[in-house]
Amino acid sequence: MAEGRARSLAEGVRAYRLIAAMWVRSTMAYRASFAMTTLGNFAATFLDFVAIMLMFSRVDALGGYPLPEVAFLYGLSATSFGLADLLIGSMERLGRRVRDGTLDTLLVRPAPVLAQMAADRFALRRLGRVTQGALVLGWSLTRVDIDWTADRLLLMPVMVASGCGIFCAVFVAGAAFQFVAQDASEVQNAFTYGGTTLLQYPPTVFAKELVRGVTFVLPLAFVNWLPATYVLGRPYPLGLPRWTAFASPLVAVACCALAGLAWRAGLRSYRSTGS
Repeated sequence: MAEGRARSLAEGVRAYRLIAAMWVRSTMAYRASFAMTTLGNFAATFLDFVAIMLMFSRVDALGGYPLPEVAFLYGLSATSFGLADLLIGSMERLGRRVRDGTLDTLLVRPAPVLAQMAADRFALRRLGRVTQGALVLGWSLTRVDIDWTADRLLLMPVMVASGCGIFCAVFVAGAAFQFVAQDASEVQNAFTYGGTTLLQYPPTVFAKELVRGVTFVLPLAFVNWLPATYVLGRPYPLGLPRWTAFASPLVAVACCALAGLAWRAGLRSYRSTGS
């Protein structure tokens, strides 16, 4: 069984790579258009941070966090989400494929449907969002006062990778829900795009009920809130123990496993337009 799963995973990765490469070649055939759309993506997402900077033109701190620390949260959230959106953001189109019946064409191909959906219309222009988030994160690191230790240094790439994994799981789970709802892309966006917007602000500005929800129900807090509080030396939300700052990789693996189960259940429940 383990060997079969490993073979299926390898096939999925290969299919994803081939389909994504096809779309990249198509995109790069029009380099000027690619450059302009990437720049537009960068500028549109940067406006989110401009709004935060405008707020700080009137206040010195937001929820007790100064601008560099808010920028640190923003950069982590934007970079993690940007990577997930780049890799698997096309999953939000599943509802449209279910409604118009084009999902059937993916079912008859000798490749995992999940890999095909994830790589469908692979948009390299989304690198603009990743670049913008990384630049804000880099700027914040030059401004925040952090006592850099080995564990804090190690936690930085772990936060970004784990956050990407958690957002990928949310994308897949949202797509699985669309097998049932068929027209729920906006519901999915509330947890993906809405989730990253939520995490760009300190947890101290939100009600405890909301913080509990994104910690114990939909664990988006493990993207940046919990590990970032350790790096910044801030009090933990909800008085959680210190070790939760290092739990992000385990949470990401658990979320991906649950999302995979949801995807398989949704795919099994799908009824073709011809059935």
